[in-house]
Amino acid sequence: MARTMEPLAKKIFKGVVVAELLGFFGAYFLFKKMHGSQDFRQTMNEKFPFILKVYYKSTEMSGMYGIRELDEKKWLESKN
Repeated sequence: MARTMEPLAKKIFKGVVVAELLGFFGAYFLFKKMHGSQDFRQTMNEKFPFILKVYYKSTEMSGMYGIRELDEKKWLESKN
């Protein structure tokens, strides 16, 4: 019985590894896009504000301060 489960276990393990890699690279490219475009951050703020909060928190934890304030300032000016 153990021999018949080995191929299934390998397939499941490979699937988990692929899912982890897709998630990692997806998060990396999303971060990179948000870091490079204030307009994209505004879109994220409108559609997925919780993701933008994570972005702000991670940049502040890495020592880059002021991004949130600059975004809020620009967005307030554009509303007026």
